[in-house]
Amino acid sequence: MGDIVTVEYTKDDNSEKKANMGPRLPRMGDAEDITEEFFSAVKELSLGELFHDEFFGLFEAMSAIEMMDPKMDAGMLCNRSRVPALSADELKMEGLTEAEQIGIIDATLACLVSWLEGHSLAQTVFTNLYMSKPHSIHDRPLRAFCIVVYNIIELLKDFVEGALVVEEEDFQPMTYGYNLYPEVPHARTIGLLKEVEDELTKSLRTSAVSSNKERHDDVVALHARIRLLRIFYQALLSLNWREADKEANIGEFQKLLNSCIEIIPTLQETVSRGLQPVQVENSDEFVMMGFDPLVNQRLLPPTFPRYTKIKSRPEAFVYLQELFGRLKQVCKVVNIASFHRVLDLFVSISRSNACIVSRSIMQILYLRQGSKNRDRDLTEKLREAARSFISPPALLPRSTILNNPQSKEYVDHFIGNCALTFKGLIHLYGHNRARQRDRLAGIMDEFANLQDEAERVDAFLNSITMKGDPPRTHLACFGTWMLYHTLKIMIMFLLSGFELELYSVHEYTYVFWYLYEFLYGWVISSLTRADNYLAEQQLLSSKSTRRKPAKKQKPRPFVREITYNQAMQNMCGGYYKAVLGLKLDGKIRVPRTEFDCERVRYEHRFFPFGMLVTPPPVQYYEFQEMTSLLEQSSSEMLYAAAYEHFHRAKTLFEGIVNPDQEVRNLLKIAKTNYVVLKLFATGHKRDSDVPLDFNFTVHQCFPIIKLN
Repeated sequence: MGDIVTVEYTKDDNSEKKANMGPRLPRMGDAEDITEEFFSAVKELSLGELFHDEFFGLFEAMSAIEMMDPKMDAGMLCNRSRVPALSADELKMEGLTEAEQIGIIDATLACLVSWLEGHSLAQTVFTNLYMSKPHSIHDRPLRAFCIVVYNIIELLKDFVEGALVVEEEDFQPMTYGYNLYPEVPHARTIGLLKEVEDELTKSLRTSAVSSNKERHDDVVALHARIRLLRIFYQALLSLNWREADKEANIGEFQKLLNSCIEIIPTLQETVSRGLQPVQVENSDEFVMMGFDPLVNQRLLPPTFPRYTKIKSRPEAFVYLQELFGRLKQVCKVVNIASFHRVLDLFVSISRSNACIVSRSIMQILYLRQGSKNRDRDLTEKLREAARSFISPPALLPRSTILNNPQSKEYVDHFIGNCALTFKGLIHLYGHNRARQRDRLAGIMDEFANLQDEAERVDAFLNSITMKGDPPRTHLACFGTWMLYHTLKIMIMFLLSGFELELYSVHEYTYVFWYLYEFLYGWVISSLTRADNYLAEQQLLSSKSTRRKPAKKQKPRPFVREITYNQAMQNMCGGYYKAVLGLKLDGKIRVPRTEFDCERVRYEHRFFPFGMLVTPPPVQYYEFQEMTSLLEQSSSEMLYAAAYEHFHRAKTLFEGIVNPDQEVRNLLKIAKTNYVVLKLFATGHKRDSDVPLDFNFTVHQCFPIIKLN
């Protein structure tokens, strides 16, 4: 209370001359004691109350509350409050042992991995004080490492920013003025790394014949780390997306990634050989040589600040190993000719929660951002995709329909619009799963427009094809193709809610009902229609060519996909009826009636479907009518119907030849739920108070039902 509160104003030398001009306005530079007046005024405020005027909003109020609180105000946690790491002027620049260099390298790689997970460079990589003065380091391995880390950061940042799928929670591109690329070009960096590798190779030969095994193991570990960085750096350079001819570099890129994967086990085995952080006395903090977590405490990222958690060294090596594996997998997109298989690969990579680097490189590889003909290439791929899906007569190789200028104009315009929309869909798959869901809701409007255009084009072309010899129908060709993709987007939108944990358990009823009764049924119908149409077209072609029938009939292209979707439909039916039975038994908590309106929640969940004409949006009263009939049954009957669904799903999954990992996981879930619900149907643990658990560990969208 004894502190003096002052307000400063500006000095005015001519104040006496202006005395007769009325009250003098306060100016910066003057000082006036307002201590007594201030403390007298604040007595009118209650404890914790803040004075508020029209310019003092919520943001200012929160700032005032957080100000000078060590937990909230970063400026209060200054370097004087802890035992600091070595400052940049006191760093050990020469005579570093192999163990010290290994420790610094491993700690920096852990920081690099943490940066790739969305943290700021200033709070991760640049807490390494050696990064601020790489040219002052006399030990060549560490100097080369610091320089190559700078250039790797620039390359990764270039890939991520070039793909345009980055969100603020994924990646922080700010480098805070740190950049060595113009100073140390790529060729010089690789040369420097190779020189260091050669020196370490000579040291290996020398240490191998000496009796000092400890030093030999240290040199082996240091050599492996420098070699890994050099190969990874060369791999990124070989994939320069700004070059038009990227295809020639894919093989080299994959070869270098294989070499990186082979080196990772050596790093994991030698992680203990590096210098480890030392715990500060009387504190829970650890200090690593050459690192200061608070050196950049004022360089906060532009996004909302969050706690920076640096990965451990073993976790960093596992992350790098997975990164190299994902990058190998995304390279497959270049060699896939089928557009539908490309979409499946994008969905698969996205579902695995791939990192921003993998997603960005995949976007760049497929959309060919350095290619001048990328739009034309995508248009041709879409023509082939429509031809392989349902074989519209207008797109057949020897078709004369497109000789009609108006027909050609309609088809070209439709395929061109498809190219724009599908390019947006591919770009959408590059975003993280949470952002994808928002964009899936938005892209449905574009697919609704494509469906409308497809119907009009089909109707016009049908009027021409029916006059041909032989007459062929063109109705619902492009329309079925568009409907199929629209349905897949709708299914993905609903299933993403399970991945993101957006649904409460009591909401599973109408989500699985919508999937079971409508979406998967529509998908099966569209695939069956396309399959039958392809068979008819094949029969007409064989008659027109008058060739002898082949001895071996060509396999139907959609048998596997139809079987898969039938199994998925039964899975959803099983969940729908199982959850209804569990509700009847009181095993699932539901909101109290006075605080709940199921119709509002239903309309909110399916609101994006309202803009579609086909399939028509299903209203809440339809769900209520169909569900109320089932609710008249006993819970045992519902459990019995549910386990029959899971049994049919199990049988269908077992019939799929060469199942992938997802099918094997779904088969395991179907078998387990079949057994559990069969027990429920017999009254097993019906009166038990043991809580029910929907376990999503095997699959992100389809849980195992069990009692804890």
